[in-house]
Amino acid sequence: MLLRMKKNILVTGGAGFTGSNLARKLLSKGYDVSVLARKSSDLSRLNGLRLKIINGDIRDKASADVAVKNADIVYHIAASYQDYKLKDKDYWDINVKGTKNLLDAAVKYKIRRFIHCSTVGVLGDIREIPANEGTAYNPGDIYQKTKAEAEKLALLYHKKYRLPVVVVRPAGIYGPGDKRFLRLIKSIYKKRFFMIGKGDKLYHLTYIDDLINGFILAGAKKNATGQIYIIAGEKPVMMKDFVLTISKILKVPVNNLRLPLLPILILSWACDKLLRPLGMNPPLVPRRLDPFWKNRAFDISKAKKELGYNPKTSLEEGLKKTIQWYKENHWL
Repeated sequence: MLLRMKKNILVTGGAGFTGSNLARKLLSKGYDVSVLARKSSDLSRLNGLRLKIINGDIRDKASADVAVKNADIVYHIAASYQDYKLKDKDYWDINVKGTKNLLDAAVKYKIRRFIHCSTVGVLGDIREIPANEGTAYNPGDIYQKTKAEAEKLALLYHKKYRLPVVVVRPAGIYGPGDKRFLRLIKSIYKKRFFMIGKGDKLYHLTYIDDLINGFILAGAKKNATGQIYIIAGEKPVMMKDFVLTISKILKVPVNNLRLPLLPILILSWACDKLLRPLGMNPPLVPRRLDPFWKNRAFDISKAKKELGYNPKTSLEEGLKKTIQWYKENHWL
């Protein structure tokens, strides 16, 4: 059960995939939920949910103040992520400045808990396998760099102002309702997928229901404040096995042709540098190639031991549900 006595919960980024699933779960548990969202946000994921929508932007200090004022618990999910239209300054304004605005308001109104959604991406290209909460920061791209700074800021507020902060670092998130893996799955389905490199890098995913359970636990455990928790599936998988699992679910054979990694990386870098400044969505960017050349494997024992976290959805089961959703919505 979440912290007792009060139950007004604010979810930032509530219009997104993770935030909307979290809001739905909190509502099912009987809590009053508010969602901070920009007027331009697509709120279709929130249709039918009895919650309060607060129009505002975390980049605006006044908006953050209004949103946090009546909250007892804040789940800060909002962040900029892989948007080709954004400049580096936008990432800093949203991921760092926006987080600071919420933290300042949380200190001002003495909220009971601030759960900050970070990412395992703050560890970048990991050198130790599996990485854990004590692994050194090693962010690569602008998203990871700004998320690392936001995480550090949240932990600083815990130390400096005794704000009850808990940091949650999800591994790759997927599930019904999310289209993050649609391009990959569609390419396999249409027999257009080619492995880049050897496919021997480790990839670690988190099914949405398991992640939401991790968030709930982070808001419930008394001794979690001031801590960082990695939330992920039971174990990582090699990229080639990930692709094989998808092909088996789709009942489509895997193409055995492999493309060399280095030329593709160079091409992706060129696409990103040339097209993004022109406001065009690059067909290939370096970050999308990370699973083919960077290891992503994480130790979730701390979350298990201290939060009671226990991922229940296997990769195969989670992919089946996700692919079924794609089919039902005519994406495949």
